[in-house]
Amino acid sequence: MQRITNCVLTQGDKVLLLQKPSRGWWVAPGGKMELGETIKESAEREFREETGLQVENVTLRAVFTIVIVENDQPVNEWMMFTFQATSYKGQIFEQSPEGKLAWKNKSEVVTLPMAAGDRHMFSHVLSQQGVMHGTCYYTPDFDLVSYRLTTE
Repeated sequence: MQRITNCVLTQGDKVLLLQKPSRGWWVAPGGKMELGETIKESAEREFREETGLQVENVTLRAVFTIVIVENDQPVNEWMMFTFQATSYKGQIFEQSPEGKLAWKNKSEVVTLPMAAGDRHMFSHVLSQQGVMHGTCYYTPDFDLVSYRLTTE
């Protein structure tokens, strides 16, 4: 099972997002955990590698299981750990190695092109307290089939 971490950086009413070139979807910067890393270390490292920024005050906000199903059978599964940060150090990359970086208004984030499950994650992180837990089932083309969500 693959483990993925990401981080939602918020500053006032702005959110730093990354637009991936493959689908044009907007995401929170992040990526795959490395052997021996904690989820927090991974989120901080991945954010720095993709943005040039060192996030501070990082807090776990969501844990999702992502399941890809084909013919009603699971064919792939991974865990995604989402953190939120409210401050940072450093200079943002002019061009990220992973896509286009942009500050977006919080109010527009869930209207941007993205995976359907990410809308639930962003909605929670940007407007709710606590940690959201969820499982999202997708087709191989990332059409959301079903999901379950709970919040602590």
